[in-house]
Amino acid sequence: MAQTRDDRYFASDPSQRQMARTLYAQVKDLPLICPHGHVDPRLLSAEHYNWGSPVDLLIIPDHYVFRMLYSQGIHLEDLGIPRRDGGATEKDHRKIWQTVCDHWYLFRGTPTSLWLRDELRDIFGIEQKMTSANAQTIYDALAERLQQPAFQPRRLFERFKIEVLATTDAATSRLEEHQKLRDSDWHGRVIPTFRPDAVVNIQPGFAEQIRLLSEVSEIDVSDYRTYLTALEQRRRFFREMGATATDHAALSAYTGRLSAHEAEAIFQRAMKDGASAEDARRFTGHMLIEMARMSVEDGLVMQIHIGSSRDHNPDLLARFGRDMGADIPTASEFTHNLKPLLDLFGSDPRLSLIVFNLDETTYSRELAPLAGHYPALRLGPPWWFFDSVLGMRRYFDTTVETAGIYNTAGFNDDTRAYPSIPARHDVWRRVSSDWLARQVVEGIIDEEDANEMIVDLAYRLAKQSYKLEG
Repeated sequence: MAQTRDDRYFASDPSQRQMARTLYAQVKDLPLICPHGHVDPRLLSAEHYNWGSPVDLLIIPDHYVFRMLYSQGIHLEDLGIPRRDGGATEKDHRKIWQTVCDHWYLFRGTPTSLWLRDELRDIFGIEQKMTSANAQTIYDALAERLQQPAFQPRRLFERFKIEVLATTDAATSRLEEHQKLRDSDWHGRVIPTFRPDAVVNIQPGFAEQIRLLSEVSEIDVSDYRTYLTALEQRRRFFREMGATATDHAALSAYTGRLSAHEAEAIFQRAMKDGASAEDARRFTGHMLIEMARMSVEDGLVMQIHIGSSRDHNPDLLARFGRDMGADIPTASEFTHNLKPLLDLFGSDPRLSLIVFNLDETTYSRELAPLAGHYPALRLGPPWWFFDSVLGMRRYFDTTVETAGIYNTAGFNDDTRAYPSIPARHDVWRRVSSDWLARQVVEGIIDEEDANEMIVDLAYRLAKQSYKLEG
């Protein structure tokens, strides 16, 4: 017998399902803690925001949607994705929406279909399935809702019960939108996150990024010493603007110290476009240690996202730029790669290091044992390709026996798609409730512990891990 909507993602076993219902009831209406994501702060910095069309809101910004369609031979130009060269793309948003709905069957069984289904029902009050026949009716309903004051971003923020939302901002950002939020009479808590990848990971355009760093920090970055000084200045600025965390992306978890002389030599080669791939690898590994050192000193929580081979499709990169759904997971190693950083700071109570990874084989073999030992280390939730019902279940099954839940960081939605925030949190809360219910039914934990653990997983762990208590 099919699950009811209220029991979605709960087990079919009656005892487990009833316990899951009881646990979920405790957390379904708790405020949302959103400590890591990619929502554009411009949505919230002004009292009135123009969403554009349903395609502007739900299709063009969402690589989860267009990567699936691309995999079935649909050109990104036909979905309205802008080309780098200004070449022709589809401008008729009704036609784009029809194309998406004609192919929505491709998303059956995926988290994208669950999120969008819940968004349509719970936010926009649209009960119809996305199909070819319903496409234009749904488009009209969405377009009409997006014009209403109740669907303005600030009103939705309040309706979603978001307690705090962190954006992700380049190290060179002046945080103008965050300043507008501070100057407004609206009281939603929206904070920045320091993301220094462009000025730490040596890649094309590195010298221009360092020029921008000099400009915004008002420090003449001419060598490695002034480079570090400028980074420390930017971190102070972000903290003054409310940031509690940093965020770092790297292909590998490699860390290793360079001497000051080596770091200076690589920095100078990078400024002249002469750094090798090995230079870049060693510099990033060294700077992760430096970022940990700075976090020890200034208290910012440090996040590391590991294991995405970015822009795997060179044709899409050339035509459309970065982040076009062509990022692919890679195998990762942590036990040896993180050791130089952990040797220095793994037992330091001043460091909070949250690690995310796209290689699930590392969960039980490396990450859970590491987090179950080093006081500084916590595991981030299942990320990106594994932010799903099955991904969450595998995460719990492979990490909790070794690390417990209190060496994890709870949940964050990690989304650019603002309306998907409550849907993503709801999936986590339902899967967490069901997983804990199974533990109770099987006698692994008792009901009293489960009642406390579900609130921790849904709310308290994220708040504590990201130092958002204030």
